[in-house]
Amino acid sequence: MNIYTKTGDKGETSLFDNKRVSKDSIRVESYGTVDELVSVLGLAKNFINDEKMYELITEIQNKLFIVGATLATEDQSKVPHKINEEDITYLEKGIDEYMEKIKKPTGFIVPGSGKASGFLHVARTVCRRAERRIISLSNIAEVNPLVVKYVNRLSDLIYAMSRVLEEKEEKVKYKE
Repeated sequence: MNIYTKTGDKGETSLFDNKRVSKDSIRVESYGTVDELVSVLGLAKNFINDEKMYELITEIQNKLFIVGATLATEDQSKVPHKINEEDITYLEKGIDEYMEKIKKPTGFIVPGSGKASGFLHVARTVCRRAERRIISLSNIAEVNPLVVKYVNRLSDLIYAMSRVLEEKEEKVKYKE
């Protein structure tokens, strides 16, 4: 079985609902960035020793496939699974749990005093880019507002997890 179809050789791709679009469309950029986030989170997991956090990231990766499918489909009636308020509440509980473990975070820190926190900080920045791309898509097409909310909360959760995993808190030093 070949994985190449040759249908994208002219710069177009098929969406989940079989509509053909340019590979550089904001819709493709949106779900492509979510796909990148799934991969960066997968890389980060390899450096996380906390089993609960590892399982949380795995669950998030699975939810991101729902986000990606939602973004890759113009006809939302063809999306079999959807992000819902419970998914957002789940992220908020995680944010609260991890932020409680941080001693009153103030000011900016230099990210990545360890491999696990470093890769999570990369994931956080990819998540924020995904959010920006989704917002751009929402300016020209209908996007489930819960998807935007989910990705926004997810960047906060990834931030909280990365801060918990910092091996040392290195404050940004502003020198003139």
